[in-house]
Amino acid sequence: MKECFSGIEEFGTNVYSQSGEDGVIQKILEIIPDPDKWCVEFGAWDGRHLSNTRNLIEKKNYNAIFIEGDKKRFDVLRMNYSQNKNVFAFNEFVGFSKDKNLDNILEKTKIPVNFDLLSIDIDGNDYYTWEAMSRYKPKLVCIEYNPTIPNEVRFVQKPDITVNQGSSLLSLFELGKSKGYELIVALRNNAFFISSEYFPLFQIKDNRPEVLRKDMSNITYLFSGYDGKIILQGGMHLPCHDLKLTNNQFQVLPGFLRKYPGNYNKIESIMYKLFITYRRLITKLISAFSRSE
Repeated sequence: MKECFSGIEEFGTNVYSQSGEDGVIQKILEIIPDPDKWCVEFGAWDGRHLSNTRNLIEKKNYNAIFIEGDKKRFDVLRMNYSQNKNVFAFNEFVGFSKDKNLDNILEKTKIPVNFDLLSIDIDGNDYYTWEAMSRYKPKLVCIEYNPTIPNEVRFVQKPDITVNQGSSLLSLFELGKSKGYELIVALRNNAFFISSEYFPLFQIKDNRPEVLRKDMSNITYLFSGYDGKIILQGGMHLPCHDLKLTNNQFQVLPGFLRKYPGNYNKIESIMYKLFITYRRLITKLISAFSRSE
Protein backbone atom coordinates (compact mmCIF):
# COMPACT_ATOMS: atom_id res chain seq x y z
CA MET A 1 0.00 0.00 0.00
CA LYS A 2 1.40 3.38 -1.03
CA GLU A 3 2.11 5.91 1.68
CA CYS A 4 0.00 9.10 1.61
CA PHE A 5 1.97 12.30 2.17
CA SER A 6 -0.94 14.73 2.64
CA GLY A 7 0.41 15.32 6.18
CA ILE A 8 3.97 15.98 5.11
CA GLU A 9 4.12 19.03 7.39
CA GLU A 10 4.44 16.52 10.24
CA PHE A 11 8.04 15.96 9.14
CA GLY A 12 8.80 19.62 9.92
CA THR A 13 11.92 20.32 11.99
CA ASN A 14 14.17 23.34 12.31
CA VAL A 15 17.93 23.40 12.10
CA TYR A 16 18.20 26.89 10.63
CA SER A 17 14.67 27.41 9.32
CA GLN A 18 11.79 29.09 11.14
CA SER A 19 8.66 26.93 10.92
CA GLY A 20 9.73 23.38 10.11
CA GLU A 21 11.01 24.04 6.60
CA ASP A 22 14.27 22.11 7.06
CA GLY A 23 12.53 18.83 7.83
CA VAL A 24 9.85 19.27 5.19
CA ILE A 25 12.41 20.06 2.48
CA GLN A 26 14.52 17.05 3.43
CA LYS A 27 11.51 14.73 3.26
CA ILE A 28 10.32 16.07 -0.10
CA LEU A 29 13.77 15.76 -1.64
CA GLU A 30 13.97 12.17 -0.43
CA ILE A 31 10.84 11.40 -2.46
CA ILE A 32 11.86 13.18 -5.66
CA PRO A 33 14.01 10.94 -7.90
CA ASP A 34 17.38 11.91 -9.38
CA PRO A 35 18.35 14.90 -7.22
CA ASP A 36 21.12 17.09 -8.66
CA LYS A 37 22.04 18.70 -5.31
CA TRP A 38 21.64 22.33 -6.39
CA CYS A 39 19.59 24.94 -4.52
CA VAL A 40 18.89 28.67 -4.79
CA GLU A 41 17.79 31.08 -2.06
CA PHE A 42 16.88 34.79 -2.14
CA GLY A 43 16.75 37.05 -0.18
CA ALA A 44 19.38 35.01 1.50
CA TRP A 45 20.18 37.47 4.34
CA ASP A 46 23.51 36.23 5.73
CA GLY A 47 23.03 32.65 4.52
CA ARG A 48 22.35 31.42 8.04
CA HIS A 49 19.56 33.44 9.66
CA LEU A 50 16.29 31.52 9.14
CA SER A 51 17.80 29.94 6.03
CA ASN A 52 15.87 27.24 4.17
CA THR A 53 18.98 25.94 2.38
CA ARG A 54 21.89 26.02 4.85
CA ASN A 55 20.96 22.63 6.26
CA LEU A 56 21.22 21.11 2.76
CA ILE A 57 24.62 22.74 2.29
CA GLU A 58 25.98 21.47 5.61
CA LYS A 59 24.38 18.03 5.86
CA LYS A 60 23.76 17.04 2.22
CA ASN A 61 26.72 18.72 0.48
CA TYR A 62 24.51 20.82 -1.77
CA ASN A 63 25.76 23.37 -4.26
CA ALA A 64 24.04 26.66 -3.57
CA ILE A 65 23.40 30.03 -5.12
CA PHE A 66 22.65 32.79 -2.62
CA ILE A 67 21.23 36.12 -3.79
CA GLU A 68 21.06 39.07 -1.39
CA GLY A 69 20.43 42.68 -2.37
CA ASP A 70 21.49 44.38 0.84
CA LYS A 71 25.23 45.13 0.72
CA LYS A 72 25.91 44.73 4.46
CA ARG A 73 24.08 41.41 4.67
CA PHE A 74 25.80 40.23 1.51
CA ASP A 75 29.24 40.98 2.94
CA VAL A 76 28.44 38.82 5.97
CA LEU A 77 27.03 36.10 3.71
CA ARG A 78 30.17 36.04 1.59
CA MET A 79 32.33 35.85 4.68
CA ASN A 80 30.25 32.99 6.13
CA TYR A 81 30.85 30.90 3.00
CA SER A 82 34.29 32.07 1.96
CA GLN A 83 35.71 28.57 2.53
CA ASN A 84 32.98 26.73 0.65
CA LYS A 85 33.69 26.44 -3.07
CA ASN A 86 30.22 25.03 -3.72
CA VAL A 87 28.46 28.23 -2.66
CA PHE A 88 28.09 31.12 -5.11
CA ALA A 89 26.86 34.49 -3.83
CA PHE A 90 25.40 37.41 -5.77
CA ASN A 91 24.83 40.90 -4.42
CA GLU A 92 21.82 41.69 -6.60
CA PHE A 93 18.13 42.46 -6.33
CA VAL A 94 16.01 39.93 -8.17
CA GLY A 95 13.67 41.82 -10.46
CA PHE A 96 10.55 40.72 -12.29
CA SER A 97 10.84 42.34 -15.70
CA LYS A 98 11.79 40.51 -18.90
CA ASP A 99 15.28 41.99 -18.83
CA LYS A 100 15.98 41.65 -15.11
CA ASN A 101 14.78 38.53 -13.35
CA LEU A 102 16.07 35.38 -11.70
CA ASP A 103 16.73 33.71 -15.06
CA ASN A 104 19.28 36.42 -15.90
CA ILE A 105 21.22 35.80 -12.69
CA LEU A 106 21.15 32.00 -12.93
CA GLU A 107 22.38 32.13 -16.52
CA LYS A 108 25.73 33.31 -15.11
CA THR A 109 26.13 29.96 -13.33
CA LYS A 110 26.34 26.27 -14.23
CA ILE A 111 23.19 25.34 -12.28
CA PRO A 112 20.92 22.78 -14.04
CA VAL A 113 17.69 24.07 -15.56
CA ASN A 114 15.57 21.85 -13.30
CA PHE A 115 17.61 22.21 -10.10
CA ASP A 116 16.26 20.75 -6.87
CA LEU A 117 15.10 23.68 -4.73
CA LEU A 118 14.25 27.35 -5.08
CA SER A 119 13.50 29.32 -1.89
CA ILE A 120 11.88 32.76 -2.38
CA ASP A 121 11.50 35.11 0.58
CA ILE A 122 11.63 38.82 -0.24
CA ASP A 123 8.68 40.06 1.86
CA GLY A 124 6.49 41.39 -0.91
CA ASN A 125 7.13 40.78 -4.58
CA ASP A 126 7.65 37.03 -4.23
CA TYR A 127 4.71 36.38 -6.59
CA TYR A 128 6.17 38.46 -9.41
CA THR A 129 9.71 37.10 -9.16
CA TRP A 130 8.40 33.55 -9.51
CA GLU A 131 6.01 34.56 -12.28
CA ALA A 132 8.87 36.15 -14.26
CA MET A 133 10.89 32.91 -14.37
CA SER A 134 10.58 31.09 -17.67
CA ARG A 135 13.84 29.32 -18.50
CA TYR A 136 14.53 27.60 -15.18
CA LYS A 137 12.09 25.11 -13.68
CA PRO A 138 13.15 23.95 -10.20
CA LYS A 139 11.68 20.70 -8.97
CA LEU A 140 10.59 22.23 -5.65
CA VAL A 141 9.66 25.85 -4.91
CA CYS A 142 9.38 27.20 -1.37
CA ILE A 143 7.75 30.62 -1.43
CA GLU A 144 6.48 32.96 1.27
CA TYR A 145 2.79 33.90 1.38
CA ASN A 146 0.98 36.42 3.57
CA PRO A 147 -0.39 34.30 6.45
CA THR A 148 -2.90 36.95 7.54
CA ILE A 149 -4.98 36.43 4.38
CA PRO A 150 -7.78 33.81 4.50
CA ASN A 151 -7.56 30.84 2.15
CA GLU A 152 -10.46 31.92 -0.06
CA VAL A 153 -9.08 35.41 -0.79
CA ARG A 154 -7.23 36.30 -3.97
CA PHE A 155 -4.72 39.07 -3.30
CA VAL A 156 -1.50 40.09 -5.01
CA GLN A 157 0.19 43.34 -4.08
CA LYS A 158 1.10 45.73 -6.87
CA PRO A 159 4.50 45.07 -8.51
CA ASP A 160 6.57 47.65 -6.66
CA ILE A 161 9.89 47.11 -4.88
CA THR A 162 8.92 49.74 -2.28
CA VAL A 163 5.76 47.82 -1.26
CA ASN A 164 5.84 44.97 1.27
CA GLN A 165 2.40 43.36 1.48
CA GLY A 166 2.82 39.91 0.02
CA SER A 167 0.30 37.68 -1.70
CA SER A 168 -2.36 35.24 -0.63
CA LEU A 169 -1.87 31.48 -0.69
CA LEU A 170 -4.75 31.12 -3.16
CA SER A 171 -3.12 33.53 -5.62
CA LEU A 172 0.17 31.63 -5.40
CA PHE A 173 -1.73 28.35 -5.78
CA GLU A 174 -3.25 29.61 -9.03
CA LEU A 175 0.08 30.99 -10.24
CA GLY A 176 1.70 27.63 -9.53
CA LYS A 177 -0.97 25.83 -11.57
CA SER A 178 -0.34 28.16 -14.51
CA LYS A 179 3.40 27.38 -14.34
CA GLY A 180 2.98 23.61 -14.04
CA TYR A 181 3.30 23.28 -10.25
CA GLU A 182 1.14 21.74 -7.54
CA LEU A 183 0.85 22.75 -3.89
CA ILE A 184 1.92 19.95 -1.53
CA VAL A 185 2.54 21.68 1.82
CA ALA A 186 1.51 24.96 3.46
CA LEU A 187 3.43 25.82 6.62
CA ARG A 188 2.90 28.89 8.80
CA ASN A 189 4.55 31.33 6.36
CA ASN A 190 5.79 29.28 3.42
CA ALA A 191 4.09 27.21 0.74
CA PHE A 192 5.78 24.35 -1.12
CA PHE A 193 5.08 23.65 -4.78
CA ILE A 194 6.30 20.62 -6.66
CA SER A 195 6.72 20.35 -10.43
CA SER A 196 3.55 18.60 -11.62
CA GLU A 197 5.47 15.62 -13.04
CA TYR A 198 6.41 14.63 -9.48
CA PHE A 199 3.02 15.37 -7.89
CA PRO A 200 1.68 11.77 -8.21
CA LEU A 201 4.55 10.56 -6.00
CA PHE A 202 2.96 12.32 -3.01
CA GLN A 203 -0.45 10.63 -3.29
CA ILE A 204 -2.32 13.81 -2.30
CA LYS A 205 -6.00 13.53 -3.21
CA ASP A 206 -6.94 17.17 -2.62
CA ASN A 207 -4.30 19.91 -2.57
CA ARG A 208 -6.47 23.00 -2.34
CA PRO A 209 -5.18 25.63 0.14
CA GLU A 210 -8.14 25.13 2.48
CA VAL A 211 -7.25 21.44 2.74
CA LEU A 212 -3.47 21.59 3.11
CA ARG A 213 -3.14 24.72 5.24
CA LYS A 214 -3.46 23.82 8.91
CA ASP A 215 -2.17 26.93 10.74
CA MET A 216 -4.77 29.74 10.76
CA SER A 217 -3.39 31.57 13.80
CA ASN A 218 -2.40 34.71 11.89
CA ILE A 219 -5.79 35.29 10.27
CA THR A 220 -8.02 38.02 11.73
CA TYR A 221 -11.68 37.81 10.73
CA LEU A 222 -13.81 40.95 10.63
CA PHE A 223 -17.61 40.93 10.51
CA SER A 224 -20.54 42.98 11.78
CA GLY A 225 -23.46 42.35 14.08
CA TYR A 226 -27.03 43.33 13.25
CA ASP A 227 -26.51 46.23 15.62
CA GLY A 228 -23.68 47.64 13.49
CA LYS A 229 -20.89 46.62 15.84
CA ILE A 230 -17.68 45.55 14.09
CA ILE A 231 -16.42 42.28 15.57
CA LEU A 232 -12.91 40.83 15.24
CA GLN A 233 -12.06 37.19 15.80
CA GLY A 234 -8.96 35.05 15.27
CA GLY A 235 -5.37 36.26 15.39
CA MET A 236 -6.21 39.90 16.10
CA HIS A 237 -2.64 41.14 15.67
CA LEU A 238 -0.19 42.54 13.12
CA PRO A 239 2.46 39.78 13.11
CA CYS A 240 5.30 41.81 11.58
CA HIS A 241 4.79 44.72 13.98
CA ASP A 242 3.75 42.73 17.07
CA LEU A 243 0.71 44.95 17.64
CA LYS A 244 -2.62 43.75 18.98
CA LEU A 245 -5.86 44.64 17.22
CA THR A 246 -8.97 45.43 19.28
CA ASN A 247 -12.65 45.69 18.43
CA ASN A 248 -12.75 49.32 19.54
CA GLN A 249 -10.19 50.34 16.89
CA PHE A 250 -12.52 49.33 14.05
CA GLN A 251 -15.91 50.73 15.05
CA VAL A 252 -17.68 52.81 12.42
CA LEU A 253 -20.84 53.81 14.29
CA PRO A 254 -20.67 55.84 17.52
CA GLY A 255 -21.60 53.81 20.58
CA PHE A 256 -25.13 55.18 21.03
CA LEU A 257 -26.04 54.21 17.44
CA ARG A 258 -24.84 50.61 17.74
CA LYS A 259 -28.33 49.21 17.87
CA TYR A 260 -30.55 47.32 15.46
CA PRO A 261 -32.10 50.17 13.37
CA GLY A 262 -35.60 48.97 14.11
CA ASN A 263 -34.96 49.70 17.80
CA TYR A 264 -33.94 53.36 17.33
CA ASN A 265 -36.11 55.95 19.07
CA LYS A 266 -37.00 59.19 17.21
CA ILE A 267 -33.93 61.09 18.38
CA GLU A 268 -31.60 58.21 17.52
CA SER A 269 -33.21 57.91 14.07
CA ILE A 270 -32.55 61.61 13.41
CA MET A 271 -28.98 61.31 14.68
CA TYR A 272 -28.41 58.27 12.47
CA LYS A 273 -29.58 60.16 9.36
CA LEU A 274 -27.30 63.08 10.24
CA PHE A 275 -24.40 60.69 10.78
CA ILE A 276 -24.94 58.99 7.41
CA THR A 277 -25.11 62.38 5.66
CA TYR A 278 -21.88 63.43 7.35
CA ARG A 279 -20.12 60.18 6.37
CA ARG A 280 -21.17 60.49 2.74
CA LEU A 281 -19.95 64.08 2.60
CA ILE A 282 -16.56 63.15 4.03
CA THR A 283 -16.26 60.26 1.55
CA LYS A 284 -16.97 62.59 -1.38
CA LEU A 285 -14.42 65.14 -0.16
CA ILE A 286 -11.73 62.50 0.28
CA SER A 287 -12.48 61.13 -3.20
CA ALA A 288 -12.28 64.62 -4.73
CA PHE A 289 -8.94 65.36 -3.05
CA SER A 290 -7.54 62.00 -4.22
CA ARG A 291 -8.44 62.72 -7.84
CA SER A 292 -6.85 66.17 -7.67
CA GLU A 293 -3.45 64.85 -6.50
